[in-house]
Amino acid sequence: MDFLPANINAYAEASTSSESELLYQLNRNTRAQIMAPRMLSGHMQGRFLSMISWMIRPRRILEIGTYTGYSALCLAEGLVDDGLLITIDHNEELEDFARSYWQKSPLNDKIDFRLGSAMDIIPTLNETFDLVFIDADKRNNSAYFDLIFDKVRPGGFMLADNVLWSGKVVELVKPSDLDTQSVLAFNEKVQNDSRVENVLLPVRDGIMMIRKR
Repeated sequence: MDFLPANINAYAEASTSSESELLYQLNRNTRAQIMAPRMLSGHMQGRFLSMISWMIRPRRILEIGTYTGYSALCLAEGLVDDGLLITIDHNEELEDFARSYWQKSPLNDKIDFRLGSAMDIIPTLNETFDLVFIDADKRNNSAYFDLIFDKVRPGGFMLADNVLWSGKVVELVKPSDLDTQSVLAFNEKVQNDSRVENVLLPVRDGIMMIRKR
């Protein structure tokens, strides 16, 4: 995920608003205690997600892929007073860890965790979303996009994480692994979809920002 020179990345982080003490503790303890900490959004991306949420002021957010709950807290910061964030994850082993930090936040009551397969849960959601964050298994990115599309309001936004996939999307040799193939297919699918406008941002591991027309 290290696309920028280390000194540029350090300068960018130093020139970004600090994460809260709670987020700092969640960030640190995820890296110390949980496997695959590279899945954490972290300081820079977390502040980006928060900024986008504040800009939109959503009433309903859907997050696909909770991990340890860091990005949920960041996204929930911009919710309106009666807003709600629904976050979905299949990993029951991380639920208590995430909840232990949410419960320390005034945003706790705005976070609705759903345990299970997103493919099964999304069709049951009777909500219209202002903002969706896709950050789960990359092989299903296109399927998640299709499932949520009609549940996003016109003018609403979708964000998809890891769309640069550690730079593998621009390797000269055609990728043989299914994850990279899936990321490439998803990026092409969005780019060619006339129902949306999109921009691929090289933030951390790449975020595709999509606006539904």
